[in-house]
Amino acid sequence: MYLQRISLVNFKNIESQSFDFQQKINCFVGDNGVGKTNVLDAIYYLSFAKSYFNSVAIQNIKHNEPFFMIEGEYILNDRTEKIVCSLKRGQKKVLKRNGKNYDKFSEHIGQIPLVIISPADRDLVTEGSDTRRKFIDGVISQQNKSYLQDLLAYNKVLSQRNALLKYFAANRTFDALNLSVYNEQLANYGAKIYEVRKDFLEKFIPIFNEKYQIISGDKESVNLRYKSQLEDFTMLEILQKSLEKDRVLQYTSSGIHKDDLSFEIEEYPIKKFGSQGQQKSYLIALKLAQFEFIKQQSSIIPILLFDDIFDKLDENRVSQLIELVNNDEFGQIFITDTHQERTENIVKQSNKPYQIFKL
Repeated sequence: MYLQRISLVNFKNIESQSFDFQQKINCFVGDNGVGKTNVLDAIYYLSFAKSYFNSVAIQNIKHNEPFFMIEGEYILNDRTEKIVCSLKRGQKKVLKRNGKNYDKFSEHIGQIPLVIISPADRDLVTEGSDTRRKFIDGVISQQNKSYLQDLLAYNKVLSQRNALLKYFAANRTFDALNLSVYNEQLANYGAKIYEVRKDFLEKFIPIFNEKYQIISGDKESVNLRYKSQLEDFTMLEILQKSLEKDRVLQYTSSGIHKDDLSFEIEEYPIKKFGSQGQQKSYLIALKLAQFEFIKQQSSIIPILLFDDIFDKLDENRVSQLIELVNNDEFGQIFITDTHQERTENIVKQSNKPYQIFKL
């Protein structure tokens, strides 16, 4: 699979532009602010019907314009697939495949598998557990539709339980029977989600460790640990234990929606003890492991987006990264960089066909 052509209208700072792509490596070079990352984000949009960088959809429309539209033509299994995503102010977002509207965007997830590696990934290290859970859920959901449906159902019941706790507090009342209905549903969905996450990480962590050792040249050891309250208790037990706390806080304070990943280097938190280069290598390894996992689970090789990743990586780590990419495990790759000469020198090492777009 590869993206043959993309057309953008009023997307972020791009008024109207089209690109025809090389099957292997495509690079966007230019100064900061010219729109390199926006082109990558548009490619991401066609896979996930949302931006990687801005969750407020309407803010992706160019200033003072009424709509945006992204249109992509893919070659998939020797046939052309056309994906169009558009949004008009005051209306719902529209996603079409070969002219047919999707009723639910979740039906599209996994159809055009894609992995992005970006400086924005640093949020996985610096932000709270919800960012790391979204990473786990995003990887699994691209290949496991029932997991995605269970997750959506869990979050809906969680919202309903939270609303009920607020109602109890506002009306100085309590109905254990009513609450137990939600508890049982959360326990049912929660147990299934936990088992899938645990199984996923058992497969994922060895892949991650292997990728990190290649990028770092075996310089240091890293670890990735799954932390969940369901390791020691059932979901019903957790909800029962936290009931009084939940009544005071007026929301559900415990459960699989509090799961986390612990990022470690030499058995210490990488957030505190890892250099910028080590943190960047860790995140790149995480995303390359995501790529490898999705590829193993799917018959389609994902598209890979590298957004401005050469900064803060020493020459050795860049070489190791290019060596990784230089085999046939990878399909189509998109790269952004501010330095054309650096980019050209790097992609020449890959011995793959490439194209450079100067923006």
